[in-house]
Amino acid sequence: MKTQAAASIFFLATSLPTALGWGTLGHQTVAYIATNFGCATKTKFQGILGDTSTNYLASVATWADTYRYSDEGTWTAGFHFIDANDNPPSSCGVDYSRDCGDAGCVVSAIKNYTSRVQSTSLSDADVTTAAKFIIHFIGDIHQPLHDEGLDLGGNTIDVTFDGESTNLHHIQWDTNMPEKYVGGYALSDAKTFAATLTTKIKTGSYKSEKASWLDGIDLSDPVTSATSWANDSNAYVCSTVMPDGISAVEKTDLSGAYYTKAIPVVELQIAKAGYRLAAWLDLIATGETGL
Repeated sequence: MKTQAAASIFFLATSLPTALGWGTLGHQTVAYIATNFGCATKTKFQGILGDTSTNYLASVATWADTYRYSDEGTWTAGFHFIDANDNPPSSCGVDYSRDCGDAGCVVSAIKNYTSRVQSTSLSDADVTTAAKFIIHFIGDIHQPLHDEGLDLGGNTIDVTFDGESTNLHHIQWDTNMPEKYVGGYALSDAKTFAATLTTKIKTGSYKSEKASWLDGIDLSDPVTSATSWANDSNAYVCSTVMPDGISAVEKTDLSGAYYTKAIPVVELQIAKAGYRLAAWLDLIATGETGL
């Protein structure tokens, strides 16, 4: 496992920026959903981020990806994922003690930066940085292939999408499928997509299940909370990402039936990420979720 994790860190730190948690569209949509629910969060985090606009979360949602591809930030590459040492499609599951590794992972990063954003001794700049990491990493952990170690989270599984050569990680969540579904990737597209998902959470198809998304959420135990989110996401590796194994998707164009089956999961996971981010930030701001 440690060898696999080290290989993943090296790959993600040195590759071109294609293995992003949700891509710009997804991360900004997560942030806007959290903004739509995070009334208790607004004043505190607008202050921390120095932004009183309605884009105060969305405007920094992809900062952590930009930072990790800078010379200064390459050390953060391993914080964007956790390499589940499971066996999809036969079995899926994340075990923090087995899978996180000594170098850290997205679960330990959420723990660390949650502590730092609450600190009264750190500089304002350090608290701001911690907030930006939390906003991003809670998005990342809801992307199923960020919770999977097989083939570097699908990055080495070659596929095509609408005739474009790419890899499973990239098309499955990061860019191709969400952008095809929404029809763009501008900030305005993310805001519109977030409004649609917010309505589904408040009054639509997600209304009856949204309470369960916050089961066990505990600011005093970030590892347990974040690991439960990782397991929830990782389960889709077996059910949706590669239910019939690597051979069923490799060298295949996934823009047809595969896309149709996967898009509802893309929507669901982005909705969960935004709702849980709102709850987490509310807990930091007030001690209660407010949801």
